[in-house]
Amino acid sequence: MDKQFLVLTLNPGSTSTKIALFRGEERVFEEVLRHKPEDLARFRRTVEQYEFRRDVILGSLERHGVRLDDLNAVVGRGGLLPPLESGTYLVNEPMLEYLRNPNRERTHASDLGAMIANEIARRAGVPAFIVDPVSVDEFDPLARISGLPEVERKSLSHALNLKAVARKAAKDLGKPYAELNMVITHMGGGISVSAHRRGRMIDVNQALDGTGPFSPERAGGLPVGDVLRLAYSGRYTYEELFRRITKQGGLLAHLGTNDAPEVERRIKSGDKKAALVYEAMAYQIAKEIGGMATTLKGNVDAVVLTGGLAHSEMLVGWIKERTGWIAPVLVYPGEDEMLSMAQGALRVLRGEEKAKTLATHKSPGANF
Repeated sequence: MDKQFLVLTLNPGSTSTKIALFRGEERVFEEVLRHKPEDLARFRRTVEQYEFRRDVILGSLERHGVRLDDLNAVVGRGGLLPPLESGTYLVNEPMLEYLRNPNRERTHASDLGAMIANEIARRAGVPAFIVDPVSVDEFDPLARISGLPEVERKSLSHALNLKAVARKAAKDLGKPYAELNMVITHMGGGISVSAHRRGRMIDVNQALDGTGPFSPERAGGLPVGDVLRLAYSGRYTYEELFRRITKQGGLLAHLGTNDAPEVERRIKSGDKKAALVYEAMAYQIAKEIGGMATTLKGNVDAVVLTGGLAHSEMLVGWIKERTGWIAPVLVYPGEDEMLSMAQGALRVLRGEEKAKTLATHKSPGANF
């Protein structure tokens, strides 16, 4: 009876907003609503884009003939919330209050997902949810400790896809996710390498601006002393250096492109620098996978690769060469965040899971 549930999913990104409508797990339609730079430049803060993006979404729904009264749930992409357990969360006032607060250390366009989902759901008279936001935190206490007491290791990752692929791999392995140990790697613009022990993601590199392998556009882990020297060299402001590390690093910094197929074309035409840098990225990914395997004490049922870069047979081949001894390597190319969000809502609507709620939140300036 899944098809009786009509679920709208919303995924605001930095320059576009994706929307998709599902009847059960069947996609009715999906659209990418691209926003002109001049339209977004009018807004000083991300939260101020709320009404603009909401109206663009409502216009799209009207064009597609979607009646709000027919919806059973609306799901927004989870934003930079406080640390949360994995699951589907009901959008409530504490969550909205946190996302609206201007004093948070970090904000992202995905913060708008819960806010817009809440308004559309309210008009439709149905629940609004988020599913596995980037701040999913199931760390063991050991995983939180860094070498400085004032710097705690944080769980910020591609949790939505990591958790969705964990369930998919468990199904293919013929065992419940809660009975498996896996090292799961999301490889896209950023790269998250995570250790899953019996249904919990107990460790993951901080893929945004911290640790782990470099990616198509992120610098990954860097020698701290060299970063400090760059920071105090006078060459960069804080914002410029942060952008270089998070948006202009990795393949883009070395090769002038963040497009993996373009890099592979260069390699096949004899570009030795491209070959060296691309294999170095695979080397760093494999090294991180090996590290995560140690958190599971070598008891690993599968190494899982997913995300857009998992389409690259060259990259995947290099990673398999270095990690295949750990456990069987399963590959699920690409990602489907829209379906993953819909599935989270469906699990609640079907009674398979109970929706969780954010009851309290940390102080607005919390460095989570």
